[in-house]
Amino acid sequence: MTLTVRRVTFDDQPAYQRLGSEAFGGGPRPVPSREVWESSANREWGVFDGGALAARLRVYGFTSWFHGGRVPTAGIAGVAVEPERRGAGLVSAVLDAALDEARERGEAISTLFPSAPGIYRRLGYEVIGSFDDVDVPLDRVARTAPPSGVVTRRATTADVEAVTAVHGTWAAGQNAPISRAEEPFWTPPEKYVEDYTGVTLAVEDGTVVGFASWTRGTGDSPATTVMEVDDLIALTPDAARALWRTLGTFSTVVGTARVSTSGSGASLDPAWLVLPDLTVRRVAEHPYMLRVLDVERALEGAWLAPVAGPVPFAVADASTGPDGRARVRADLSGAWTIEVSGGVAHVHRDAVEVADAHHDRPVLTANGLALLYAGAQSAGNLRMAGHLTGPRTWDQALTAMFSGRQVHVRDYF
Repeated sequence: MTLTVRRVTFDDQPAYQRLGSEAFGGGPRPVPSREVWESSANREWGVFDGGALAARLRVYGFTSWFHGGRVPTAGIAGVAVEPERRGAGLVSAVLDAALDEARERGEAISTLFPSAPGIYRRLGYEVIGSFDDVDVPLDRVARTAPPSGVVTRRATTADVEAVTAVHGTWAAGQNAPISRAEEPFWTPPEKYVEDYTGVTLAVEDGTVVGFASWTRGTGDSPATTVMEVDDLIALTPDAARALWRTLGTFSTVVGTARVSTSGSGASLDPAWLVLPDLTVRRVAEHPYMLRVLDVERALEGAWLAPVAGPVPFAVADASTGPDGRARVRADLSGAWTIEVSGGVAHVHRDAVEVADAHHDRPVLTANGLALLYAGAQSAGNLRMAGHLTGPRTWDQALTAMFSGRQVHVRDYF
């Protein structure tokens, strides 16, 4: 088998679309026009055996909010391998090439929604959160306490900038949301409003402080009718109450709101905390995975919790996993020191061999680095999972620095 890994060209599109249809279903996929394909900002990669396409993926370039800043991100999607060639390491091969290019473009992290998390875990990615669909009974939503000082109205195309600003304010306080400001794949303003039955705004003193985008659904029986809510984001508790109560007015003809959200339990989005009853049913879960590509770019300038003194750490990026199977090349092995001054992180690489670093600093796996960076796990938990070894001297500092922001994601790709 003679394999070539390269960017997909327009001439490869019939095979690229066929493999995608075969992997993900939905029937035959049309080949885009050359004009449409060339205008796309997406990057498509393939593994070819001779001239035949054997594996493929797509990369979306965007920015994600982490630790108060927008971090350049390579979003991986559409990964597909011919069934006869699965298990032969083609995902690793095509991902290596795509992420080498991502680093060259300055993308500091990579994220994806996996069909099988185990495949990507051994390639350096780790689950940091989940994007879920949750069913909420509207008769209970209708009992939400009334807001004070907030009114609702329907959005128009002219309001999309304000909607994007609300999302940006909310996203800046979380880890993982995709920025919607000037992202190449974000819905154009005129289409955004047209895509929904309605986009409802929560307005306080003339300022938009929340929004909900919803599709009403068909039918008029509460027993069977479901409304879909893509976003419900509020910057104040009264904005959240106003939006929920507006959705609750449908309760006599619509029984359920199916809301796209993330987080549960202690990490629940604050807009949900105003509801009188948190009885929900999770109907779909989409795990979200992260991998750090460049330590300095991911950390420099991040707003982290201040800790006293410098904190050293190392990353041991094994080429094979505990099962002996090859892992993707991540180029993360190294030693660093991070300092937080005025809440801003500064990181520098240390001239220390990773093997020697085991003696004087904590050592993370690539997976452990992803979990710590996202604030998804503490240093103590990483030790229990086998993703952190070495001295415990800086465990509290590492945990404290990266905590404080919940993981939330609102866009599926």
